[in-house]
Amino acid sequence: MKLRTIGGALALAGTVGLAAGAVPASADPIADFYKGKRIKMIIGSSPGGGYATYARLITRHIGRHLPGHPRFLVQNMDGAGSIVAANFTVNVAPQDGTVIVGLQRNIALVQILGTKGPKFKAQELQWLGSLANEAGVCVVDKRTGIKKFEEVFTKVVEMAGFGPNDSEIQPALFNNTLGTKFQIVKGYPSSTTGNLSLQRGETNGLCQSWSSFKAIAGPYYEAGNVYPLVQMSLKPHPELTKMGVPMIFDFITKDRVQPGLTTEEVESHFRLLFAAKAMGRPFALAPKVPKARVNALRKAFNDMAKDPKFLADANKQKREVNLVTGLEIQDIVNKMAATPKPVLARLDDLMKYKGVAKIAKVEMVKHTGKVTATKRGGRRISISHKGKDVTAKVSGSRTKVTINGKKVKRKAVKVGMTCTFTYPGAGQEAKTIDCKG
Repeated sequence: MKLRTIGGALALAGTVGLAAGAVPASADPIADFYKGKRIKMIIGSSPGGGYATYARLITRHIGRHLPGHPRFLVQNMDGAGSIVAANFTVNVAPQDGTVIVGLQRNIALVQILGTKGPKFKAQELQWLGSLANEAGVCVVDKRTGIKKFEEVFTKVVEMAGFGPNDSEIQPALFNNTLGTKFQIVKGYPSSTTGNLSLQRGETNGLCQSWSSFKAIAGPYYEAGNVYPLVQMSLKPHPELTKMGVPMIFDFITKDRVQPGLTTEEVESHFRLLFAAKAMGRPFALAPKVPKARVNALRKAFNDMAKDPKFLADANKQKREVNLVTGLEIQDIVNKMAATPKPVLARLDDLMKYKGVAKIAKVEMVKHTGKVTATKRGGRRISISHKGKDVTAKVSGSRTKVTINGKKVKRKAVKVGMTCTFTYPGAGQEAKTIDCKG
């Protein structure tokens, strides 16, 4: 009886095995989901800057490390220091793991401080990771005659402002806590146009990440036209330190701290703000993306950061790679959110520029050439100008589009037409697009 039972069990097992053999083995659900899919990478800043460069690097390489090997589509959605992109990702875009958003590093702190605009909670975002642990820097043009940070306590310097980011927050904080004389010129649409304003003499300085400044300023900086004055981070940046650029903490002294503040209080405010710099160039997923897909994307991100092909590409783009994992960013954000509200309120006040800000007069340029491509219903139009493709962003409400002098909708522009862009520069939103065809 016992033998017959065992034999029957073996026979049954064999039958089940045969049946199982007739059905394909269960595939990886992550691979099943992503196979044939296209992930949208939304960039919460304008084309050409550091955030956009890192985002495009990721889209060229992370797919090799993600089961299913999806393709990627890149979309810039700049506005309000990445608030527009974050709001879209959390409240409009599908939350299934097919949308990644690249955010400016101050976005979490801006939301936690209670700034108007964010329709999300930073600690509820599922942070994917960052490829940079950034150091900030403030620079001035040599035409100012200023070579040391000590000099900005007595001399006024007009600084290019391009949103609620380092460019406007840092000068305001320095003025309000230490008594510097920075004046902000607001209204530049991007870090690219902010840098152009410095080179054109419209402004005399700016604050942004060191890696982005070097990449954007390029030959202008390399020719010795600009002096880095101070570095802003929790720990010294090796390159800046070798150049003799001091840390901002060196200037938090009793004789400089403004009335009503203590050195300890000012230092704590700076440390809280610089914690965001440890996030570098953060990427995130919406709160409701399934955990299994979040974990798969985080693993792919971490694996990509060690990939020789990726590292070679980053080096070609002159971009540093210092991995900050999604879990590390999550911890930074959670600690920010746990900061006592009175401390946050005080920092929020100190980050606001209290002088009379100038408003930038953004100089427009004209580029003419044949249309080589249109994308997303005319939201992006590219022309060949002097042998090089340049692209304009086209707003349905703010950009005036004409063909043969007649006003038309942007989707009416076709490949082969000859068009003239009037805009701040390549990659920026056009004021007008005048075509013939």
